[in-house]
Order: sequence, then C-alpha cells, then structure tokens
Amino acid sequence: QMQLAESGGGLVRAGGSLRLACAASERAFSRYPMGWFRRAPGKEREFVASVSSTGGATYYADSVKARFTISRDNAKSTLYLQMNNLEPEDTTVYYCTSRHFGTAQSMSAVGQTFDYWGQGTQVTVSS
Repeated sequence: QMQLAESGGGLVRAGGSLRLACAASERAFSRYPMGWFRRAPGKEREFVASVSSTGGATYYADSVKARFTISRDNAKSTLYLQMNNLEPEDTTVYYCTSRHFGTAQSMSAVGQTFDYWGQGTQVTVSS
C-alpha cells in the first residue's frame, strides 16, 4: 500500500509563491499518473492539476492554469506543485493523489475514484 505525504504548505501573501511536495513511499510511484486536488470545508473536492506517469503530459484546471506548474521526479518518488501569483481564493487544503488505472487527463472528470491520498497540506493566502 503506497503512502503519500504532502509538505510545503503555509501562509503567504497574495502574489506570493509556494512549492508543494508529495513524497511517495514506494518506487511504484513511477508507474502511476499523479494529481493534486484541493478541498475547502463544506465543499466538493476540486481538481487542480495532473501529470502522466512519465511527466510528459500535464493538465490543469482553468483557475490555476498559467499560475501553477505540476511536475514529478520519479527517481525521488516525489510529486511537486509550484504555485505562483497566489490569490486568496487558493486558500484551502491541498491533497496529492494517485491511482493504478486510468489516465492523467481523465483525473479531472467528475466521479473519478483514486487509490491513494495524502493527508493534505494547508495553504493560506492573505490579501
């Protein structure tokens, strides 16, 4: 059972940057598409970004496109999310996720299921 652990969250002013990391416990990480979601209290989870197993294909929610960059280092079994020009609306808990089957592109579709989730990391953007 692969474990995922996020880090890098914190408090930043609007316009600032943060880099989230998600460390996987197994080298099997390199076989799976990976993604980032976020969820505010009382709301549905929101797709943020996803990346294919090789890192060659990336996908973004419109709300973060051109501000966030997803990447992965398979040698380190680590997923990243570089977040620039942060806005107060980006404030929430961010989770990394993965699954055995399916594509990175389909991760944004409604009703998708995933095999692994991290515990989340809080991002707070002050205005």
